[in-house]
Amino acid sequence: MAKGKSTKMAMYSAETKIMGYVTRVNKWNLETGEKLTRRKYDKKARKHVTFTAKEIKKSN
Repeated sequence: MAKGKSTKMAMYSAETKIMGYVTRVNKWNLETGEKLTRRKYDKKARKHVTFTAKEIKKSN
């Protein structure tokens, strides 16, 4: 079976430091050293804040 080019990443809130979203990211679209950031709604803070993506560790 072919291996996909996208990886799962967890989105962490900049304000509350809590993981709020999980998304798939195509690594080919990110430049080396670039961090994925998105402005999304934080349920704990009850407002829109910046979320940064960190790669989820795979356990076998």
